[in-house]
Amino acid sequence: MTKKFQSIINKGAPVISLTVIGLLWLTVSEGGIIPSYMLPSPVEVVKAFVSEFPVLAEHSAVTLQEALYGLLLGTALGFVFAVLMDRFGFLYKALYPILVISQTIPTIAIAPVLVLWMGFSMAPKITLVVITTFFPITVSLLDGFKSVSAEEINLLRSMGAGEVKIFRHIKFPASLEQFFSGLKVSASYAVVGAVISEWLGGFEGLGVYMTRVKKAYAFDKMFAVIILISAVSLLLMGAVALLKWLSMPHKRKSNR
Repeated sequence: MTKKFQSIINKGAPVISLTVIGLLWLTVSEGGIIPSYMLPSPVEVVKAFVSEFPVLAEHSAVTLQEALYGLLLGTALGFVFAVLMDRFGFLYKALYPILVISQTIPTIAIAPVLVLWMGFSMAPKITLVVITTFFPITVSLLDGFKSVSAEEINLLRSMGAGEVKIFRHIKFPASLEQFFSGLKVSASYAVVGAVISEWLGGFEGLGVYMTRVKKAYAFDKMFAVIILISAVSLLLMGAVALLKWLSMPHKRKSNR
């Protein structure tokens, strides 16, 4: 009985924490502790979300499209980088420091340059998402590839297996756990990267909508779009979790 109760508490913990945060938010805003123009109440935010939902849906479709395209391209680029850097040691030594340095540059500083080069179309948004997402994929795959023991590789080589078969039968399956961990991080970065790029130039998207309502001092709508951005990010992360569940049936069996 105790274990069952503990399991229910563990599963309901996120709901409980969100409820507590919502009640505190409601108390602070409705109680006048913080002025409503600085922190609108949850009720006002919900009303703004409902009234603006058709507009938000249109903008979120654009942002989600940018995030998905960038995430797919970033994943493909990260996979290629990881495979080449694992296969050729000199590429690892030459490129890994550059990849690390590239992540120290703030995305907010890169976005204006991309807009200057590519204009206000979807291209600079997707490019920024690619830059944001490919690094976690590359690093997670490299860690997965390097987790394979030398004994396993030597065993396959003694059986006449080449590099392709070693990669297919040992390295790639061993890297799936790390890959999906990196992909989950990249999925959360993808939406944020798309929104940041939309702040600095564009005609559609949640970032453009956020800029407009900020200039109008409509903070209830601002909070509504922030919640929607979080929801879209969680949706992508949930899709990654589902993909992992479908791709790793042996993990499902081991968790039973």
